[in-house]
Amino acid sequence: MRWESSSLTADRVRPHIEKHFDYYRRLPPVYKIEFENKLIEFIDRKDFTPRQMQSVTEEMKVLISAAATQLTFGLPDIYLENFSRILVYPDDYYSTIFKRYHRGEVNLGGGIIVLSWKGFVSGYADGTDGLNLGLHEMAHALKLENGIFNEEYNFFDEGVLQEWTTIARNTIGEIREGTETFFRSYGGVSIDEFFAVAIENFFERPVGFHQEHPRLYKFTVLLLRQDPIRLLSLVQ
Repeated sequence: MRWESSSLTADRVRPHIEKHFDYYRRLPPVYKIEFENKLIEFIDRKDFTPRQMQSVTEEMKVLISAAATQLTFGLPDIYLENFSRILVYPDDYYSTIFKRYHRGEVNLGGGIIVLSWKGFVSGYADGTDGLNLGLHEMAHALKLENGIFNEEYNFFDEGVLQEWTTIARNTIGEIREGTETFFRSYGGVSIDEFFAVAIENFFERPVGFHQEHPRLYKFTVLLLRQDPIRLLSLVQ
């Protein structure tokens, strides 16, 4: 499929991610170029739609796309193809699907990712608390994308995903029993919510994740084909 070329260039997106994105700042120069190119490609493929506000600004588009690029940076051909629309609200919004107020959600059938901009910004304001709305919702989209029959289908290594799921289910059981203290209780809701919570912690608290759950961390590295701890070591 061909996409319209964006008017955005690396020179346009770079100031936004240099200012706001620790992950990007830690990358070696050659990988920064790859990140910028992948980010621009992601923007080209998506329709950003404002809700309850006048427009989705360039900065919003860049930073939301940077979250997706961060998550998929080890998966170079993955752009969450099924999810062609990204709806952006200024704050929490009422979900007509779930009949309650949300900060974000993913709609598989509609191919939509929905985000509260306030919630998104809050997630990156503290990069060490394991709470990141952008990564959380993009993680939901990524896991769903893996099972959708399209050009991006089945990109996770099946054996790795199976082992990851086995370990994750055991950890979910510990959360529900009250014996697991590293991951927040919301991860115990379902395997899908645990995946999203694990991804938040993988990027924001990788050292603690590795110390508390070394096997789960190992298989998350293999699943996403990147290791935040190694990235941290490059700047220390």
